[in-house]
Amino acid sequence: MIDVDGYRPNVGIIIVNKQGKLFWGKRVFQDAWQFPQGGVRESETPQQAVFRELKEEVGLEPSDVRVLGRTQDWISYDLPKHLIRHNSLPVCIGQKQIWFLLGLETEESKINLALHETPEFETWTWVDYWHPVQDVVEFKKAVYHQALLELEDSLKKFWLP
Repeated sequence: MIDVDGYRPNVGIIIVNKQGKLFWGKRVFQDAWQFPQGGVRESETPQQAVFRELKEEVGLEPSDVRVLGRTQDWISYDLPKHLIRHNSLPVCIGQKQIWFLLGLETEESKINLALHETPEFETWTWVDYWHPVQDVVEFKKAVYHQALLELEDSLKKFWLP
């Protein structure tokens, strides 16, 4: 599903543990790290997409997390020109995302990257809150910064002592 402006609706998932560290996943067969994310299907709300993607990519159920916050509006990024598939219609020039901050309510041992038939991540770690802005691919840095900035108060208000 691509909107009239060429953006694919998507959700981003930021999982935080009780120590305030964030889930950071290494993509399969790549030297690239990122937060879980995925497309919103036509029949889904962003929150429904978050819970589907959470299960597919990280192996967690809705009962394993608590929604701490979400971005107010879509945050978009453009794909680099070499990643745009001009031969597919409609042409997707980037993604627009609603970001969710989820507090991990269960043991981290429940995280299972191999639950889906085509895993997104091969390994993961916990990182400091602002680490992802420095470590993500260049074209996503501004989106990560904006999402983390917007969700920082939710983290302070609901999760940390």
